[in-house]
Amino acid sequence: MDIVVIGAGYAGMSAALRLDRSHRITLISADDNFTERIRLHERAAGRPSVSTPLADLTRGTGIRTVAGRVTGIDAEARTLTLEDGREFSYDTLVYALGSFTDASVPGVAEHAYAAENAVALGERLREGGGRLAVVGGGLTGIELATELAESYPRWQVKLVTGAHPAAGLSGRGRAHVAKVLARLGVSVHPDTRVEAVTPDGLTTAQGPIEADVVVWAGSFAVPELAAKAGLAVDERGRTLVDATLRSISHPDVYAVGDAAAVNVPRAGLSRMSCAVGMPIGAHAADAVNARARGRAARPFRFRYLIQCVSLGRRDGVIQAVRRDDSPIELILPGRPGAWVKELICWYAAGSLRLARLLPRSYWWPK
Repeated sequence: MDIVVIGAGYAGMSAALRLDRSHRITLISADDNFTERIRLHERAAGRPSVSTPLADLTRGTGIRTVAGRVTGIDAEARTLTLEDGREFSYDTLVYALGSFTDASVPGVAEHAYAAENAVALGERLREGGGRLAVVGGGLTGIELATELAESYPRWQVKLVTGAHPAAGLSGRGRAHVAKVLARLGVSVHPDTRVEAVTPDGLTTAQGPIEADVVVWAGSFAVPELAAKAGLAVDERGRTLVDATLRSISHPDVYAVGDAAAVNVPRAGLSRMSCAVGMPIGAHAADAVNARARGRAARPFRFRYLIQCVSLGRRDGVIQAVRRDDSPIELILPGRPGAWVKELICWYAAGSLRLARLLPRSYWWPK
């Protein structure tokens, strides 16, 4: 069977490496590296690299890797086309194109950096000092604000958020985040809705905020490719899937990771994150393998356990959560929290390296 996996993030790599290697597997990625997205704030702060060549992760597996950007899918003919005109056919497609930082607010694309621009952002910040505004009070924005404040003390860091920082954490978790932001000298602008990014900073409903550099850490968006191909999608463009992660409109397509609207039992739609993206990718591979052997595919099972946020290199918060991902008043703060967050990052990348040798070695909470 010809299986094509498009996208080599956490979910796509988890799926590709777990597929039965008796299949003919092709992995197509716009980049020839796997990037640890959950470490991009570290890359911006000066970490030498957060990427691994796909060739290293797939060596000896028989997986063919192709560098190229997918621009079209003909779901009826079961073919896809790359930007350079190359065409690939498939019996089964694993759609794993992930998400990206939404730049739809005016001026973001022209005047702001996102986590995906970590290398360029780091180069800019090393040029000198000034005023740095991080927009977004979710965990990504908090990690960027604290990491950059710690690594670049010549920059005056502001955190601008439409609500309050770390609103999804418990009261104790939010209190610890606030303490670390204050310790690092990050000024917080809560309840501030950004209307536009300009060369001089931010235009907000509460008035202008001056900044020499703006880092955008708002919500995520997904590529429009699935919708354009005629796959059933939700209002955000995420592919609608059944309990086994197969497209509800095209059963020869499995959608995984951030680009899929996956129902997590007792929790609702999946959160866009590595934490659930890797299990989704691994389970989709199990479903493909089962059906190829003439067996029934099992429904996806997963449970949330924690949320984690690093606050620079020496601090962090591990937040315990219920099955539905809502927080409880139990946290692990400080340096122990930073250690656990580092172990989680290591486990995510290390699991992929191990899967090259032992395809079914990856484990997730169920």
